Amino acid sequence: MTYIHELPEWPQLTWSTAAVAKPLATVRHQQGRHLGRMEFLGFDLRSEANLVALTEEVVRTSAIEGERLNSDEVRSSIARRLGLDAAGLPTPSRAVEGVVEMMLDATRRYDQPLSAERLFAWHAALFPTARSGMHRITVGAWRDAAAGPMQVVSGPMGRERIHFQAPAAERLDNEMNRFLDWFNGTNDLDPVLKAAVAHFWFVTIHPFEDGNGRIARAIADMALARSDGTPDRFYSMSARIEDERKEYYFQLESAQRGSTDITAWIAWFLGCLERAIEGADGMLAGVLRKARLWQSLNVKPVNERQRLVLNRMLGDWQGFLTSAKYATLAKCSADTAQRDIKDLVERGTLVQNEAGGRSTSYRLREGPDSREGNAGTVQPAD
Repeated sequence: MTYIHELPEWPQLTWSTAAVAKPLATVRHQQGRHLGRMEFLGFDLRSEANLVALTEEVVRTSAIEGERLNSDEVRSSIARRLGLDAAGLPTPSRAVEGVVEMMLDATRRYDQPLSAERLFAWHAALFPTARSGMHRITVGAWRDAAAGPMQVVSGPMGRERIHFQAPAAERLDNEMNRFLDWFNGTNDLDPVLKAAVAHFWFVTIHPFEDGNGRIARAIADMALARSDGTPDRFYSMSARIEDERKEYYFQLESAQRGSTDITAWIAWFLGCLERAIEGADGMLAGVLRKARLWQSLNVKPVNERQRLVLNRMLGDWQGFLTSAKYATLAKCSADTAQRDIKDLVERGTLVQNEAGGRSTSYRLREGPDSREGNAGTVQPAD
């Protein structure tokens, strides 16, 4: 099997300008419209939309690699770093802090050059214990020959299927120098196309022992921030990639086993980005719903316990609210929880579900953009 990086033309990647022109124009139009809608929001709503999108991006880029992060910890870490309210949110773990640190550096400092040192810092942030699972890995440096061939493998032991084998370790300095020179260079390439090419090019080099996919997506986000002209993120490419994970890996593998013409990969990337921006409309609806709720409560402000619980209910919880869960979240007594909930029911903010007795639970009053079992519900207590 010959891989793309073994071809004599590598890394002179090419694509059909005619084939990608229309989907690129469509995506650019969507980006403009979406950013235009954001401009009409006030500062607080834009900040909330940015926080929601960044939280989803961090959670989902890790989920693609099979790592499940606590979304509340991610939100807490991002909010604190952006100077936003993180009251009631848990203290983030080191694993969460590392991914957030990388993503914010990529997007908040999108206009700064990408260097080997910066990539080493991202990698060290992802693996603060210098371990990937139970295995010790080289951190903050390119992988070395001692680690053996870098392969993408699936299947049970003894019947593994090799999907891809990356360039040998001794090639990495040269490979990464060429990549970084291209990424930082001034050219006429549209930054959205640059995001697609950079993602593919970096993940094909696979310069680290682990974390290459997450770093490739951070690099793509950096290029997309350049295309948007803002450090604020209002859509999540990684969320869409995880939804299309099987196709994502199929497109990567197909391109890595083909010629240096990566038209098919770019076309898929552009389509995926278009669907990511379309999906952001749902996120914006949730942000606006939250704003309407607080606007309706401003006539008679709620107490801090109620504010904390309602904010949590407007997140990504599943299930319903109980008095026991309220008491746990608000760190109050059961009697105080019952009084607070009763007040919110009388205001019309909460609705009691049909089941009573020990099964009594509550939900936010349904609005035109609320969805059963999605934002606006809280898991019942164990």
